[in-house]
Amino acid sequence: MAQTRAHKARPGPTLLAACLGFVVVILDVSVVNVAAKTLTADLGGNLSGLEWVINGYALTFAAFLLTAGAMGDRYDPKQIFMMGFALFAVTSLACGAAASLVALIAARVIQGVGAALIVPSSLSIVNSNFPASAERTRAVSLWAAAGGLALALGPVVGGLLVDSFGWRSIFYVNVPIAVLGIVLIRACARPAPARDAVVRRSLDLPGQLLAVVGLCAFTGGIVEANAQGWISVTVLTCLAIFVVTLVGFIAVERRSRDAMLPLHLFRRRAFSATSLIGVLLNFAFYGLIFVFSLFFQQAWDYSPIVAGLAFLPMTAAIMIANLSCGPLIKRYSARTVLITGNTLAAVGYLATVPVLGSGAYAQIAAQFAVAGFGIGLVVPPMTNAMLGSVDPANAGIASGVLNASRQLGGLIGVAVMGLLVGEASSDRFLSGLRSALVAAVGALAINAALSAFGLRRPYSYPAPAPSGDALPARAPATASTDACSLSPARGPR
Repeated sequence: MAQTRAHKARPGPTLLAACLGFVVVILDVSVVNVAAKTLTADLGGNLSGLEWVINGYALTFAAFLLTAGAMGDRYDPKQIFMMGFALFAVTSLACGAAASLVALIAARVIQGVGAALIVPSSLSIVNSNFPASAERTRAVSLWAAAGGLALALGPVVGGLLVDSFGWRSIFYVNVPIAVLGIVLIRACARPAPARDAVVRRSLDLPGQLLAVVGLCAFTGGIVEANAQGWISVTVLTCLAIFVVTLVGFIAVERRSRDAMLPLHLFRRRAFSATSLIGVLLNFAFYGLIFVFSLFFQQAWDYSPIVAGLAFLPMTAAIMIANLSCGPLIKRYSARTVLITGNTLAAVGYLATVPVLGSGAYAQIAAQFAVAGFGIGLVVPPMTNAMLGSVDPANAGIASGVLNASRQLGGLIGVAVMGLLVGEASSDRFLSGLRSALVAAVGALAINAALSAFGLRRPYSYPAPAPSGDALPARAPATASTDACSLSPARGPR
């Protein structure tokens, strides 16, 4: 028998645990933004230090996503999930107890590793606990919707916690959620399939090491350029290390039998275009979330809770667009929806530039809603295009590449837009915010062009596994592991 009396799988609680994992990962991307003012007032530091609090998490999250997926292939995803959630809980305690900005950054860096372990394994668990195709589609949709809800409510929840209990509470709240998630998965998730039936991949340790060193050096160079200038020894050294490790990474991945990032996939135009679209989309979105959080609290003197509420028009529009996306893709094609979404987002952000100095929030909120709706239209067809650009055997790799590229884009966006605005208290902050908006508009315009010319050839989508078939240990993810996607990827019929 597949199940023993001692362990009876319960899909409902298992799905709840997987959703809880995704929720805390996404919350910890957005809640820190609204805690910026009180956090720096308590621990001190400048803008570059605050950027490291956010980017330290995003950096390791992005760098370890592909390796975490490979670990799910090699080992039991249920065990990987519990290990990741436990690490996330411990580092959340360390974040909340941090006595200095350096200690907080260090804890955030390790917390990102826990997040990377949680996300792919949570989707694998959902996949294996819902073997019937229709049930699996519904479960994945709920899993993705939980992340979308976390993105929408993240700034509000963060503001409420900071105003009521202080900034440390945004980390402490993760601990009971993690304990509940671990208990539910341990008690309710079905045992992993036999490992000898699974094609195993090595962890590609040389590639992983080069990726982490290169990403750290690149991020460090951009973040420290704000404080030390582009020609400082620190910045130039960081950028030189990045170039060297990039060359080394490409050489290692070309020769590796189990490459963390199979470079031959980038020969496919749709794969390359979609990867770049993911980078630029998150560059615009997360970069502007960061600088507008500072703007609302520093320039307009909003409290954390009010600053969080200020983003609701954008995040609510993202959720509405996600729910509308499926019928639109079926009617107009994924390529058309991608072009429309990127164009709408660019128009929304561009229209925000002239109203920044007015002091009228209603005008900004209206443009936020337009931009958010556009962003919400981009993610599902972008995920479709990425998964459809590879054969089903590489769907898991494609999902990992897309989500790693998006995390990298968000990381670069925070660093670059922080560099554009300078210190939040400086006189040039408003002009820097306008420059940040223009940079976001440029990124989204490039995305529209990539959608138009990079996806011109029709692509086919991998068919879902028939009901009852054995499923791989790591799901060929049918939903983006970023919260902007609220439905499983579906291509036009």
